[in-house]
Amino acid sequence: MKLKFRNLTLAASIAVFTCISSPQLLAQDTVDDGTTILYPSSYFAEFSPITAKDMLDRIPGVGSTTGGGSFGGGGFRGGGGGRGGRGFGSGSGGSEILINGKRTAGKNNQTSSVLGRINANQVDYIQIIRGTSGELDVRGSGQVINVVLFEELSSASTRIEVNMDRYRDSKTQPGGSISYSNKLGDLGFVLSAIAEPRYDHSESNEDSILGDFSPNDNVHEDRIRKQTSYDLSANFDYEISDRSSARFNALYSQNDDPTRVTRRTTDLTVIPNTLERQFEVIPGEQNNWEIGGDYETFFSNGDRFKILFIANQDNRDTVRERFDVADDGSLTKNLFLDSGSVTEERIVRGSYTMDIFESQDIEFGAERAQTTLASNLALGTDGTGTPSADFGGLVPVDVSNANSTVEEIRYEPFIIHNWIFNPRMSLESTLLYEFSEITQSGDVSNKRDFDFIKPKLDFRYDLTSTLQLRALIEKQVRQLSFSDFVAATDNQDEDSNTIAGNANLTQEWFWKYELNAEYRLPDDVGVVDGNIWYHQHHDVIERIDVSPSEDDLQSANGNIGDGDMYGLRLNASIRMKMINMPNLLVSSRFSVADSKIEDPFTGIDRRFAFFSRGRWSLSFRHDLPQWNLNYGASWSNRFDGNQKFFDIDDVVSSLGEPNVSVFAELIAFGGTSFRFDVRDATNNEQCRERIRYLGRLSAGIIEEIEDRCSSRGVVMSLKINATF
Repeated sequence: MKLKFRNLTLAASIAVFTCISSPQLLAQDTVDDGTTILYPSSYFAEFSPITAKDMLDRIPGVGSTTGGGSFGGGGFRGGGGGRGGRGFGSGSGGSEILINGKRTAGKNNQTSSVLGRINANQVDYIQIIRGTSGELDVRGSGQVINVVLFEELSSASTRIEVNMDRYRDSKTQPGGSISYSNKLGDLGFVLSAIAEPRYDHSESNEDSILGDFSPNDNVHEDRIRKQTSYDLSANFDYEISDRSSARFNALYSQNDDPTRVTRRTTDLTVIPNTLERQFEVIPGEQNNWEIGGDYETFFSNGDRFKILFIANQDNRDTVRERFDVADDGSLTKNLFLDSGSVTEERIVRGSYTMDIFESQDIEFGAERAQTTLASNLALGTDGTGTPSADFGGLVPVDVSNANSTVEEIRYEPFIIHNWIFNPRMSLESTLLYEFSEITQSGDVSNKRDFDFIKPKLDFRYDLTSTLQLRALIEKQVRQLSFSDFVAATDNQDEDSNTIAGNANLTQEWFWKYELNAEYRLPDDVGVVDGNIWYHQHHDVIERIDVSPSEDDLQSANGNIGDGDMYGLRLNASIRMKMINMPNLLVSSRFSVADSKIEDPFTGIDRRFAFFSRGRWSLSFRHDLPQWNLNYGASWSNRFDGNQKFFDIDDVVSSLGEPNVSVFAELIAFGGTSFRFDVRDATNNEQCRERIRYLGRLSAGIIEEIEDRCSSRGVVMSLKINATF
């Protein structure tokens, strides 16, 4: 009996041949059930793409028009849901990427990352799958991008990239990558090594006034982070037989980021003004590794069994030392903060898929996940007491819940029913039961159990071959951040050293309601889609009061209650054929939203913390095949930029300038490309206003108002890519 996915592949191959043979290439020729759009490799020939990622950038509504960085324009996840996602099973409203119908079993080593290491000449065709199917490796995505490679590779391929970044202070930093792909019999693999410059130099200026509106001080800060990220990755794909296959991937990453901070504070409350200087060194160390894999087999009746696994570890260690600088240049240490953490995750998932009727299939299985965080924190100051060498030669400060281990073990059985009513209508129904146990040991001992029932309905209806409607109802449970359970450094307030932990956190969960309409313009002109959404949130996690006394106000992340979010998103990606410029792709995204929740400190209704009221972005990409040249630009800005964060004794608002980037790329001899990028072309200054209160926020007595703006300046980069 022929397997359904192999039938789909055969149908796609026939469609490819038809497209190639036709006098006019029609990229929107559909195959299978009318919800799959196929782009053969010949569609991209005139653009001379180098990688599979370059090919996606040419498809309206899929890739990024600027072609740089991540797939932010298309919303790709690419397998695993990204770091911090909740296992394998949770679906996404964005797009998913598959290679040969399979996703990568990984969270850091994702399918989207592999695309930049696959040469374009290895790609047979690309499918845009808009419907639901039991044959897909993913669930609950807006659309699925399936990159299908040729079964037989003509030869091994090596891709080399050399790049140089130049920063605002004239600092230059080199980087590069090398990848090698090959197929030996039934074993295909991609090996890569990357050294990515992440140097960062930001300058900020802060003016503050007191509650009576008199001048307080001015703070100028210069922060330099010297970082280069080193990554080694490997992806293997082995066809065991015509019915069985296995995949394995591995990743190791090293990201040391030593940071140096100089700070000048001018006291404006006295005449003449006085100047204080401080110096900080922050030698940060981080490394992580991940392995993942899966095994899949088909049976003679078309049923499928699959098992996946992930194991990863993330190690972080940061030491922050702050010094007062005297007029003669001598240093006096006043702060020592040592924080470290080790996060480990183990996930295994098995499932069995079978046909129950001609147009219906069912998948059932289970997932087990174990996540562990071991955290430690040491704080020393120049206060009264006995100094200790273990605390940087300063006086130890007792921090509650500073050394703890948090572990969650979660079990999730599930059943998924996929029903294709007819070629135009389908329904995917999911029912998951989640049981978890969270334990904490060390400075705090605690143990709790949780269980959730998580249903989902995903209905799709093709009104026409170009217009699709989608309705989604789903209950989602968010992954807890284990760092919220323990004391940690306070990254929201540079004047506060630590933030308390909360051992009584519960998972935030919400009902998700969405209605989406997508219209694909004729003749591959483009895609226009709109989305209306509403979320009912429960046990929302934001800051709560954990103060031991009125003289010692403290906050921690905790559950503050229930709230609502709602909004509208509009997207358009259109080729300018109407002005006789078919190779000019213009994309725009518009979103507007609002939310409401009761503030735990004041009792009044407000928006969620750091909630964005909306964003508008506009970008374009213009390909000039006759010159082997392409260029583009992007612009984005958020609406109502006063995103706010509420704490026990302050309120922070943020706003910023639009983000602008431009690029130009020349494809020269032998497929070698030269790409020039300009990031933050308009300096992209970001500002923050913090209102500090005397005592509690609810008292309404303003102590200080800070107005801080910072920028990283323009970053220029040159990249040279070659394929052998």
